[in-house]
Amino acid sequence: MTAIKGESLLPAEMVKTQIESRGIMDRAVLEAMRQVPRHLFVPAHLRSSAYEDHPLSIGEGQTISQPYIVALMTECLAASPSDIVLEIGTGSGYQAAVLSKIVRKVYTIEVREVLFRRARRLFNALDYTNVEIHYGDGYYGWPERAPFDGIIITAAVGLVPPPLLAQLAEGGRLVLPYGTPPGHQRLTLLTRVGERYQVKHITGVTFVPMVGKATKRGTD
Repeated sequence: MTAIKGESLLPAEMVKTQIESRGIMDRAVLEAMRQVPRHLFVPAHLRSSAYEDHPLSIGEGQTISQPYIVALMTECLAASPSDIVLEIGTGSGYQAAVLSKIVRKVYTIEVREVLFRRARRLFNALDYTNVEIHYGDGYYGWPERAPFDGIIITAAVGLVPPPLLAQLAEGGRLVLPYGTPPGHQRLTLLTRVGERYQVKHITGVTFVPMVGKATKRGTD
């Protein structure tokens, strides 16, 4: 893949000026974002903007989130090296790649076939051996791989899918943009305590909507 000039310096500069400066302190998150080449996860014609702090289009009506939001969601997950994490909405694959530097295993689900195939090729090319991707509707999660220590949803939902709550391990954490587009959502952290879920709202965000079953209320 074609590199961009000075690419080895850009992730470090991005972390310093856009992430650390805004209060992200988790050392594992910061190091992961230094290691992952974000420009390889965006379309070639946008690579000159890959390390700027705003979302970029990746086609199929989807975006790669701005670096700060990726870092913030990852920090909220409070993952440890032994954790198994599920991501709903692979998109470009960047969030899964960042998580792969922190946790033992990442399972990620993408509902759009074009993005699924593109991300799978990239994971293979970059040798992300602890990332496993599935083509399907993330609403249902991945019950065969559950329970998960952490779940991260990278699309907005107005109702947390019940299968995902059921697949969260005791003490596990779920991070998502809560609220139905259009408009803003609240970045929200749910922590499972027995059969209850502690809720913490983090900040306002704007994400594209989750599709599939999440858009079909009142059906099984």
